[in-house]
Amino acid sequence: MAKTTNRLVSLDIFRGLTVAFMIIVNTPGSWKYVYSPLTHAKWHGCTPTDLVFPFFLFIVGVSSYYSLKKYGNEINGSSIFRILRRMVTIFAIGLLLNIFPYFGRDYSTLRIMGVLQRIALAYGLGAIICLVVRRDYLWIVTAVILLLYWGIMAYFGGADPYSLENNFATNVDLAILGKGHMYKGFGIPFDPEGLLSTIPAVCTVIIGYFIGEMISKNSAGGKTALKLLLFAAAAAGIGYLWGILFPINKPLWTSSYVLYTAGIAMAVLSLIYLVADVLKLQKWAGFFLVLGTNALFAFSLAIIWTKMMMFIKIQAATGEISLYGWIYEKLCVPVAGNLNGSLMFAVLQLLLVWGVTLILYRKKIMIRL
Repeated sequence: MAKTTNRLVSLDIFRGLTVAFMIIVNTPGSWKYVYSPLTHAKWHGCTPTDLVFPFFLFIVGVSSYYSLKKYGNEINGSSIFRILRRMVTIFAIGLLLNIFPYFGRDYSTLRIMGVLQRIALAYGLGAIICLVVRRDYLWIVTAVILLLYWGIMAYFGGADPYSLENNFATNVDLAILGKGHMYKGFGIPFDPEGLLSTIPAVCTVIIGYFIGEMISKNSAGGKTALKLLLFAAAAAGIGYLWGILFPINKPLWTSSYVLYTAGIAMAVLSLIYLVADVLKLQKWAGFFLVLGTNALFAFSLAIIWTKMMMFIKIQAATGEISLYGWIYEKLCVPVAGNLNGSLMFAVLQLLLVWGVTLILYRKKIMIRL
C-alpha cells in the first residue's frame, strides 16, 4: 500500500479503469456503430463489456474489507449501521437516476432495479455475511450459494431453463416487482439486475472481500501478487468449465459467470497491484486515479449528463434532434466517420466526466457515502 494514504493505490486505479471503460461502453455516439468488444454478448458468453459490472462488485468487496477495518471487521451496532446506511443510500441514488429527469412521470411503469440498486443489495448482503461468517468458511458459503442458485434455476426453469423466455429468475421478478417495474430492453419483461439473480452477485462481493483481506494481511511483494494470480487462474478455470453445464451468462448472473469474471478481476488487480503497490510505479495511472477516488460520483455524473443530452432538443434541418445525437452527427461523424465517430463521442464523454472529477481530485475532495 502507498504510505502516503490509507488507500490501496492499485484498487483506486482498478476502480478508475473500470469506470472509464463503463463510460466508453455505455455512451457510444450511435448503437448502430459499435466495435464488437464494446457490446454485450447477445445472451450466453462474455465479452470485455460483460466484465465491467462484475469488476465493480468485486471492487466493492475488496473495498468493504478496508472500509470496515475501523469496526474491527466484526458485526456490531456501528458496522451494521454503516452497512445499512450505505446500502439504502446507494439504492436510493440508483432509483433517483432511473427517475431523472422525468420526475412527473407515471410511476406505475418505473423500473425499480438497476446497476446501483444491485450494487447496494449485493454489498449489503455480502458485507453482513463476511462479518458474520468466519473467514475460513467464506469459500464454503460462496460455493453453497452458487450451487443452490444453479439448482434453483435448473429445477424450476422451463424446458430451456437458461433461456430468456424460460428462466426462473423472471418468474420471481414478475411476482415481486411486477411487469410494469421491470426492464423491457430484451423485448419482454426481464430484468438483468433482478432480485433472484442478485443472490449470486452477492458472491462476487464476498470473493472481493476475501481477496481484500488476503492483500491486507500479506506484505506488499511479488509473492502476494503471485498468490492472487494463482487464485485468479483457479477461479476463472472453474468458472469456464462450469460454463459447459451452467452457461456463462451476464443477464442471469450465472454461477459460472461469477467465478469466471471474478477470476479475471483478480488477475487484473494482481497485475496492477504488482506495478503500483509493489514496484511503486504509479505515474502512468494518474488518469485512472482521478476517476477511481470518486468512482460513484463519476458513475452518477455520466448517467445524469447522458440523460440531459437525450432530454435537451435542438432544431436541425431534418427536424428536432437531441443534443446527444447532434454532438455525434455534427461534430464526431464529420471528423471520424460513423464507427470511429461513435467511439470518439464516447471518449469525449469520458474526458468530460474526468475533467469534473479532476477538480475534486486536486481539491482532495472524496465523496463518500
